[in-house]
Amino acid sequence: MKIKLRKTVSIILSMLILTSCFVLSISAENDYTIISPYADVIWEGEGAYKAYKGNLHTHSTASDADVNLNEMILEHYNQNFDFLAMTDHGVTGVEWNKKPVERILYAYQQIIGNKVVPLTDEQYEGVLSGTYPLYDGTERGFGMTCVTGGNELNALTLSKSHVNGYFLPHNYGNANFGYENGFEYAVNQVDKIGGLSIINHPGDWLETNSNMNNADDEKSLNMFADILLRYDTCLGIEVFNEDNGTEGYTRRIWDNLLMKTLPYGRNIIGFSNNDAHSFNKVDSSYSIFMMEENNVENIKKTMQSGAFFMVSHTARADDRIGPAEGFDVQNCGLPVPEFKKVEVDGHKINFVVDNTNNISFVANGNAFLTFDIENDGEYTYTLDLDTIEGSEDFLYVRAQIIGDGGITLTQALVIDKGVEYPEYVQDMSIEARFERFLFKLRSSRIFVLFQEIFRAIFR
Repeated sequence: MKIKLRKTVSIILSMLILTSCFVLSISAENDYTIISPYADVIWEGEGAYKAYKGNLHTHSTASDADVNLNEMILEHYNQNFDFLAMTDHGVTGVEWNKKPVERILYAYQQIIGNKVVPLTDEQYEGVLSGTYPLYDGTERGFGMTCVTGGNELNALTLSKSHVNGYFLPHNYGNANFGYENGFEYAVNQVDKIGGLSIINHPGDWLETNSNMNNADDEKSLNMFADILLRYDTCLGIEVFNEDNGTEGYTRRIWDNLLMKTLPYGRNIIGFSNNDAHSFNKVDSSYSIFMMEENNVENIKKTMQSGAFFMVSHTARADDRIGPAEGFDVQNCGLPVPEFKKVEVDGHKINFVVDNTNNISFVANGNAFLTFDIENDGEYTYTLDLDTIEGSEDFLYVRAQIIGDGGITLTQALVIDKGVEYPEYVQDMSIEARFERFLFKLRSSRIFVLFQEIFRAIFR
C-alpha cells in the first residue's frame, strides 16, 4: 500500500513539474517589454518636465501664405505657442529679425502688395524673452523659441509631395523646387546635410479626403515605408495637418506604416502641425513637447525621441479607430484633452488624463478598447495588456483622448518581444524595379500636369 502511495505521489509531482515547465515556457514565449517614447520624462516632483506647445510647419508671405512674416510670428506668440519653426516653401527659415531669401517663384506677393517684413530687433528680443506685449498690452511672461533652418521642400510640385527639412544651413534648400512625387529626393537632400525631416500631409498626397480607402493602398504604403526604413533622419509623418480638411484619415496611414516598419525595429514618430497660411488656421493642430527646458537643443532631441503628444481641434469620424462622430472646434477656446502622465510598469501602462470625455486604445490599426469618462478633473486608468485578448500579437499600442476641445494622441508604445530584428533590404526584384521605373514615369512634370488637367475637367 505504501509503495502504491509513493508511486501515486511521484506521478503527481512529475505532472506538476512538467505543467509548471510548460507554463513557464509559454510565459517566456509571450514575454515582452513595452518601449515608451516617454520613458525619460519626469512627470512630477523635483526636476519635473514641462509641457510646451509648439508648431513645426508654418508659412508666411515669404512663400504662399496670406499673412506677413512678422504678423504670423506674433499671432503664434499671442496664442501662447512656446516654440515655432517657419517652413516656407523652398525658403529656409532664419532668425525672425532677419529677412529670409526672396525667390522669384513668389514675386506675385510683391505685385499684389504683400511684402516680407521680419520682426524688428526689439520685437525679436521681446518675443524670445516673453517681455513683448500681447495684443491687449499685457506682458506674456514666457518666451517663444525660434527654430531656424526649416524648409518645406519640393516647393514647386502639383502632387504636394512635400517634405519638411529641419536644422538646415541658412541657404540650403532655397529655391530648390524639387520633383513631383519626390519624397525620397527631398529626404535624401536633408539626410546628406545632417538635418532631420518628416513627410508632410501624406493623406493629402494619397487623396484620402475623397476616398478613405486610399489610406490602405499597398503600393503607396510600401513606398513610404521603404523611405522611412532607409533614412533614419526621416523621423516620421504628419498625422495631423491644419484642420485635417484634405487628409482626414492619416491616422490610418500612420497605423499601416507602423505595421510595416516595426517588424524591422523602426518606430515612426507622428507629428501635428497647423501648416498655417492664414490666422484662422493657427489654432487648428499643434504638438505638446515634454521637455526639461524650452530651447532648440531640447526641441531637436524631443523630435527624435517622440516624447510629445499630437493635438488637433478637428477629427473625422472613423469606424476603425474612432471617433464615432467627427467634430470641428477650432478657435472655440475650449479646454484641450491632456495627458498628464504615461508610465510603463511591466505589461501595464498607467495613464493620467485631464479634460477628457473619451479614451481609446489602438493596436495594429484597430481600436481594441474605447470607453467614456464621466469625470470633471484628472482621471487615472491602467491598461493591463495581460488582460487584453490577442495582445500577444500587438506590435504597438497608442492612446487617444477626446474632450470638448479636440483630440490628443500619444506616440506608439512599441511591444518589444526580445527578438533580433532583421536588417531591412530594399526589394530589388525585377517586379519591384519595374514598379519604381513606372513610378518615375508617372512623376514627370508633364505627366502630372496632364493628370491634374484631366482631373479638373472630369471631376
